[in-house]
Amino acid sequence: MDEVGMDRNPLEQKRGITMFSKVASVSYGDVKINLIDTPGHSDFGGEVERILSMVDSVMLLVDSAEGVMPQTKFVLSKALKVGLRPIVIINKVDRPDRRIEEVINEISDLFLALEADDEQLDFPVLYASGRDGWCVRDLNDQRESLVPLLETVIEYTPVRKYDREAPFSMLVTMLENDNFLGRILIGKIEQGSISVNALVKAINLNGELLENSRITKLQIFEGMVKKVVENAEAGEIIAIAGFADTSVTDTVCDPSVGIPINAIPIDPATISINISVNTSPFTGKEGNKLTSRMILARLLQEIKTNVSIKMEEKGEGQFEVMGRGELQLGVLIENMRKEGFELSVSRPKVVIKIDENGQKMEPIEELTIDMDEEYAGIVMETLNTKKGIMQSMENYPGGRVRLVYHIPARSLIGYHGKFFSDTRGSGILNKVFYGYAPYSGKIDSRSNGVLVSNGQGEAVAYALFNLQDRGIMFVKPQDPVYCGMIVGEHNRGNDLDVNVLKGKQLTNIRAAGSDEAVRLSPPLLMTLEEMMAYINDDELVEVTPLSLRLRKKVLDPNMRKKRNI
Repeated sequence: MDEVGMDRNPLEQKRGITMFSKVASVSYGDVKINLIDTPGHSDFGGEVERILSMVDSVMLLVDSAEGVMPQTKFVLSKALKVGLRPIVIINKVDRPDRRIEEVINEISDLFLALEADDEQLDFPVLYASGRDGWCVRDLNDQRESLVPLLETVIEYTPVRKYDREAPFSMLVTMLENDNFLGRILIGKIEQGSISVNALVKAINLNGELLENSRITKLQIFEGMVKKVVENAEAGEIIAIAGFADTSVTDTVCDPSVGIPINAIPIDPATISINISVNTSPFTGKEGNKLTSRMILARLLQEIKTNVSIKMEEKGEGQFEVMGRGELQLGVLIENMRKEGFELSVSRPKVVIKIDENGQKMEPIEELTIDMDEEYAGIVMETLNTKKGIMQSMENYPGGRVRLVYHIPARSLIGYHGKFFSDTRGSGILNKVFYGYAPYSGKIDSRSNGVLVSNGQGEAVAYALFNLQDRGIMFVKPQDPVYCGMIVGEHNRGNDLDVNVLKGKQLTNIRAAGSDEAVRLSPPLLMTLEEMMAYINDDELVEVTPLSLRLRKKVLDPNMRKKRNI
């Protein structure tokens, strides 16, 4: 991953997607161009919304073959709403399956659908190959460098006028933590100038004072690194240290300023999970952060830096965490896991709203799927059972087809795994928040029961071999298990308590023939998001720094029978 410049976070590299907004800069002539890379996935939309006030233009990068994707629509709609002028770049124009003219028409149609004004519709188009490092205004031009792109940015980006004599004011749009400096606030200076050791204050969106402080360190962005400076002026993106409680959407300003800078509103959370302390028999074996007090402190820290995540205390050490999607919440849990936390996590559920007439409203996603034609039938059948409504179906060269559905957000919980299985890994699935609609009733989830361990110890190969006919196993020999832990999926609709600790009966009589070797099918391994989507309401995911396990909420089998769980 040495060629990756911006996505340096280990989770970003592991998953291959951008999750956090990042700042870099490039100089061309006597002009400095600040660049902000934002996620395209709607789960991380909060990262997009909070940086829009920092930028003067937007570069829309579109694949010459794949064309306009749902995340393209999501990010572009945010940019157009705040009046930003786009520069369109058609990337990978050297692909053999390119369809450049069609893609440009798709982009124009998207701009019209998003109600772009005349100035925004008059966008320049450039053609590029990011892999080979060139960009041209015309496909017949010589393909040498990215200079045409830099010249286009300077030519088309509106020049914003700043009042450098006014008192200093800056909206905080990003946060970082430094082991030595503490909290780092990042934002663009809207007016005035600032220098190291200057006395400033922080106010919230209501103009209420949060804290007074002194700038202990001032940095600007040069290339992909920060550079320490003594002062900076309006228009510059800076990183400052010296604050303890200031967060995203707050304004840092001169003591004489009393009016905060308006922040762009964030789309509402659509998915929630319950996080609680780990209560399994294995608690404390792998992690060192085990108490509800530690979990609360970490979640409070998260909601200060991540404006799209909300949290409510539910009592008894339980916390309801709300976000944009299971991927975003999964990333939060993965980060906590790396920090040494042990957690119990519930199945995700959608955030239901009640309208003014008392009617239940649920979030709806616009789902776009690209796949080979041969898999369209099974995918459409599945989406129809999940109460999806088809909006369009288009055929593309090479036997590809694109489906667009409006579907309840809860129907998509855990669907990614089935989708990739149904399309043999060839499908591309993207979703974006569409709006709210009346609650559409019950949607069937997992139809099979589970195999539940009735004892504690290490799984034995002989026992797993004899249970293979009962279903699919989640554990392998010598894996530690406990009573109430889910060790497999039953091939019937009911749950079944099983003994995975039972070894083969040994005798002192020599067998006439050699014993057959035990041959086991490999266990089914799931990611954190797949586990969260797999479980039912009476089950939990146990998350520890080294392990992911499925378990029943009530571990004792007799108690489960009494409660009819």
